[in-house]
Amino acid sequence: MMPGRENDWDETDRRILNRIQSDFPIEARPYLVLASELGLSEEELIRRVRRLKAKGWIRRIGGNFVPDRLGYVSTLCAARVPEDRLPAFIEAVNRHPGVTHNYRRENAWNVWFTFIAPSMAEIEEKLERLRAETGVTEILNLPATRVFKIRAHFDV
Repeated sequence: MMPGRENDWDETDRRILNRIQSDFPIEARPYLVLASELGLSEEELIRRVRRLKAKGWIRRIGGNFVPDRLGYVSTLCAARVPEDRLPAFIEAVNRHPGVTHNYRRENAWNVWFTFIAPSMAEIEEKLERLRAETGVTEILNLPATRVFKIRAHFDV
């Protein structure tokens, strides 16, 4: 179910959300390419994307890269965060440019996030700073031993 009320979006919004999830055009004017595909003007598409983002239906538009091909390492982290510290902890995690995803979970390890950096030592250093800054000391660093890439595309 999408955030907000059902009547806050229409069929065009649904088509936009389905289209922009994968194979985003690498062009000087990607929204013009997408608008043409969707039968919209570039201005209308941009206006709708901005509205969808403001309503929280779009969190981020950006590329996904394979970290090791760029000389980086990545890891999954899990944190046990007291309920009263959740907003501050999540805000602190999201300030780090190496954090690519951040999820709340319904268990004791209630915040999970992925981190990329040039080295595991740098990730450990940033996790230590995060612990010191937030007072949340239970943060697991769970580096992948084998990587599986899946295509995540959600039909809206």
